[in-house]
Amino acid sequence: MSDPQIKPPQPPAEPRRLLAAVPNLDSPELFINRELSWLKFNERVLEEALDEGNPLLERINFLSIFFSNLDEFFMVRVSGLRRQMEAGVLEAPPDGMTPSEQLAAIHSEVIPAVEAALACWRDDLLPRLAKVGVRLLTYDDLKGKQRKLLRKHFKKEIFPVLTPLAFDPGHPFPHISNLSINLAVIVRDPDHGERFACLKVPQSFPRLIRLPDEEKADTFEQLGLSEIKAANFIWLEEVVAENLDLLFPGLEVINSFPFRVTRDADFEIEEDEASDLLQTIAEVVGQRHFGSTVRLEIEGGMSKRVSATLTENLGLAPFQLYSGPGPIGLTDLSQLAEVDLPDHKFPPFQPAQHPGLGHEEDLFATLRRRSFLLFHPYDSFKPVIQMLRQAAHDPKVLAIKQTLYRVGSNSPVVQALMEARQNGKQVSVLVELKARFDEENNIVWAKALEEAGVHVVYGVLGLKTHAKICMVVRAEAHGIRRYIHFSTGNYNPTTARVYTDLGFFSTDRRLAADVSDLFNGLTGYSRKSHYRKLLVAPGEMRQDLLRRIEREIESHQDRGGGRIIFKMNSLVDKRCIQALYRAAKAGVEIDLLVRGICCLRPGLPGLSESITVSSIVGRFLEHSRLYYFANGGEEEVLLGSADLMPRNLDGRVEALTPIQEPYLIAAIRDDILARHLADTSHARVLQSDGSYHRVEPKPGEPPFDSQAVLLAEGGGWRADE
Repeated sequence: MSDPQIKPPQPPAEPRRLLAAVPNLDSPELFINRELSWLKFNERVLEEALDEGNPLLERINFLSIFFSNLDEFFMVRVSGLRRQMEAGVLEAPPDGMTPSEQLAAIHSEVIPAVEAALACWRDDLLPRLAKVGVRLLTYDDLKGKQRKLLRKHFKKEIFPVLTPLAFDPGHPFPHISNLSINLAVIVRDPDHGERFACLKVPQSFPRLIRLPDEEKADTFEQLGLSEIKAANFIWLEEVVAENLDLLFPGLEVINSFPFRVTRDADFEIEEDEASDLLQTIAEVVGQRHFGSTVRLEIEGGMSKRVSATLTENLGLAPFQLYSGPGPIGLTDLSQLAEVDLPDHKFPPFQPAQHPGLGHEEDLFATLRRRSFLLFHPYDSFKPVIQMLRQAAHDPKVLAIKQTLYRVGSNSPVVQALMEARQNGKQVSVLVELKARFDEENNIVWAKALEEAGVHVVYGVLGLKTHAKICMVVRAEAHGIRRYIHFSTGNYNPTTARVYTDLGFFSTDRRLAADVSDLFNGLTGYSRKSHYRKLLVAPGEMRQDLLRRIEREIESHQDRGGGRIIFKMNSLVDKRCIQALYRAAKAGVEIDLLVRGICCLRPGLPGLSESITVSSIVGRFLEHSRLYYFANGGEEEVLLGSADLMPRNLDGRVEALTPIQEPYLIAAIRDDILARHLADTSHARVLQSDGSYHRVEPKPGEPPFDSQAVLLAEGGGWRADE
């Protein structure tokens, strides 16, 4: 198909007018439940595992992500609903569903999705793996020598780590840690009859054990998965189950059953009562293994007596029990995705070097001439690292200020910041310790930065700092100049290869002044809510966006051509949704690219017929946030870290920056937004009933894969600059 484009707004001859009254925009029927919408997103991830057009090992990785996502959903969202129900919370979300109604609906939605995922694994992916030389065996499949070697391996490596825990009047029911694989074991004592015990399968070993070849191996090879081209594997819990006689000598092992528990991992932190936030968060992270139980997963062969024992002692209701054919805990399939079978993975790629960056030693000289936009992973993340490294060693640089949310391990960003401090620069870093499930990693980096002499701030009291901003302050011939970088994603070179995110370099003085004010508020005290150019939450960001939507309505009513395009991860905020409904009612054309949760119902007759909502789930995780307004021909684009969710607009420090350069606006409009809207390969369109339909290419046309096109073009994705 021809390269898609969004034409700059042109007013029609007869603009549409707002003719009818807007209906009651508080009606629950106008909103999709956020939890059910999230489950639909995860089902789109599952569709990628089901898609035979994806390489085999990538399909397995998508399946692993589906289960990993579901684990986090239960740990955070389902546990929160359970707490609401137990506390008797009466306030309902915009869709009107009570906590108990949501939990029932979640249960009904999850069961068939998990069944489909397990069937995909059992009936499709497993046989395909066997055809390429990777087999998952059971003990019945093993030959004599392999069994002997496994027994020897078990005795030497695994047995010393295991701790069987009895359950009887003298032994209380043991604690079952979060997301661990366990065995419920039934043994018979000659004197006391049947006994019950629990055994945790150690998480210090790989879940999948690679088996030695029968013909040539005498020991287990210590090979990394990246070196394995074909192999046989067996589940660790099956090895443990087959050697239980060594753990219960003198007793008859009758049976054993795998099970897995999911616990509440969403803890509230009383920041105003914490004398040491870093220590408090470290303690809270350690409590995740002890949160209340929200889900019990078992395999279908477990006896009713054993499942009843587990359910009763874990304090669970029947609907919290999830039973399937197994295996449980398929998050661990990610281990197989690392096997060295390049023909069954996405082709490797090399991010392009921006043609205007990286060819001069002095990056600051380049940035003084103009602003730049990077689109990761299609563009390399190296210029961001280059700016920090150059700043660390440039004698003219006076200070560096940066926010860090999820930086990953072995971070070159953190290393550059520490080098800058060692070279006498003033370095201030806000490390958000409350970034869920990255707390431990962020604590390590916060301590390392402090030890290097960096001024570290842990966040703003009562808020999460989610804004991604870096500023370098430099003394130059004509005075102080500030170089700023905004990002829609984290300062993490690893995720910059798998997430689609935008980075924006600028030296705009008014924008730089806003960034200075924002950093002063983050490291000190400030009640500033209005900025020169930035839109900042939790100040006036929501109201600023609402004003722009109303401006688009007025412009469209005056001269037509109203157009709104938003690209984000989630759309949940009620007031923003209501404003979009008003705009659609007025005839404004609205395209929403929402990768995850969307609570707005498109296509409602007389209300949202001019709204389309699409979601792309593909090789790269769509993560960028863009807000485009046609604005009567004076187009406006905002870029930043914020989704339209109450948590972003009210509970986080967020920032959106305007993109004012015409060549960058054109690039965003024509080379990013238009291409994503034209996707017929991995896009699904939201229906008014909350379901999603896959977008199909027109007859005779090949599928248009926006990610593949951008990847193939490398650094040539931009409009003419």
